[in-house]
Amino acid sequence: MGRGNQTAIDEFIFLGLTNQQYLQVPLFLVFLMVYVTTLVGNLGMIMLITLDSRLHTPMYFFLSNLSLIDLGCSTSVTPKFLESFLVKRKTISYAGCATQMFFCGFFMLADCIFLAVMAYDRYVAICNPLLYRVIMSQRICVQLAGGSYIVAIIVVSMHVASALSVQLCSNMINHFFCDVPPILKLSCSSTVINEIVLFALCVFAGLSTMIFILISYLYILSSILRIRSAEGRRKAFSTCASHLMAITLFYGTMIFMYLRPASSYYLDQDKLVSLSYTVVIPMLNPLIYSLRNKEVKDASRRIIGKLSTTL
Repeated sequence: MGRGNQTAIDEFIFLGLTNQQYLQVPLFLVFLMVYVTTLVGNLGMIMLITLDSRLHTPMYFFLSNLSLIDLGCSTSVTPKFLESFLVKRKTISYAGCATQMFFCGFFMLADCIFLAVMAYDRYVAICNPLLYRVIMSQRICVQLAGGSYIVAIIVVSMHVASALSVQLCSNMINHFFCDVPPILKLSCSSTVINEIVLFALCVFAGLSTMIFILISYLYILSSILRIRSAEGRRKAFSTCASHLMAITLFYGTMIFMYLRPASSYYLDQDKLVSLSYTVVIPMLNPLIYSLRNKEVKDASRRIIGKLSTTL
């Protein structure tokens, strides 16, 4: 990754979320609870979809993948983040930083793509219901999922390689995890090309999927408005409400964080934004999809009932 052109740096030092000592333990406990909730919520969603045969549909197949992605995104950042509250010297090795940057970027991009794939699934279900089983066959769903992961790996590899090719003059990262903008801030040479690559990749990954989602929902809205009964329109919209909420949360933070020049980043402010998409949103997604979803609630009751009967 161009390390031969850089100042010899074997480790990075995080400045962390805050340097106020009296906040370290309370913040550790808060984010530990958030992480445990993330683990329980996403693992629970995956297990529920796996165990209940009524949820073996394309929509829940993609939702289980989204839960896996949220779990991976949080796990790539949160354990090291929690450690930073308990130690005085917050360090990460060069290889660890590159690994964290790759996996965090991979899961974030996969999240983008899967939200677009789920929008396409809702488009087919509402606009072409008679052909839904044919278009969204098991083979097609697996191909869409596999293709999403492959694209994420390729794009993020370019993303990380570009970030780590700059010449670094410092190893003090003003952040709580390894991300591209704070790494570029450590450069003692021009990062214009790197910023262009970063912006281009973000436009490709974020803006293209967002436009695809927008177009899909324009067709969905048009189809819903043509439904004559109010009850039919309500049911059709309810199948999209949770997905729309997840899209709003995720893309809102992504647009603020990445679709702007790196020179305009204010890292202290952006730490709070980073918290939302790496720590908070992965916790909220299972709640969003379960609290507003009757099928998930019914499946939970069935599984709990079976377990209680067995015990």
